[in-house]
Amino acid sequence: MNAGQGAQLDELDARLIQLLTEEPRIGVLECSRRLGVARGTAQARLDKLVGRGVIGGFGPEVSPAAIGFAVTSFVTLEISQRHGHDPVTAHLAAIPEVLEAHTITGASDLLCRIVARSNADLQRVIDQIVSYEGIRRASTIIALAEQIPYRTLPLVRSAARG
Repeated sequence: MNAGQGAQLDELDARLIQLLTEEPRIGVLECSRRLGVARGTAQARLDKLVGRGVIGGFGPEVSPAAIGFAVTSFVTLEISQRHGHDPVTAHLAAIPEVLEAHTITGASDLLCRIVARSNADLQRVIDQIVSYEGIRRASTIIALAEQIPYRTLPLVRSAARG
């Protein structure tokens, strides 16, 4: 299902997502037991949530800081419209420290979340980003502390309530 098509969630979906978020290694049988539903029901719900794109993966959640990348920053990029987004995105995707990039509205064209080992290393990453001729300007904001980590459970609960 495409984003924006309004995939509906009910209370069971929300409880299943919460359980898998809190205990990602739990099996479907244990999910069904804890949720008080048949194993087939839990499996069918899980399959639907994956099929609709509500659940995008079951991989580990890696902390960049725990593996030596303690500096997080957000970079806005203005790109040359002559080059377009695709070549710039390909350039950014080749840089391991670029964790995500989004096309945005406003004065800039892209917003990236990047990590680095130190402030000096951040300069190296930014230099690598802006080395592409399709990038005209970059503006960087260094995150000092994470106040609210990336989360989706409050949103899931809200969506399930309607």
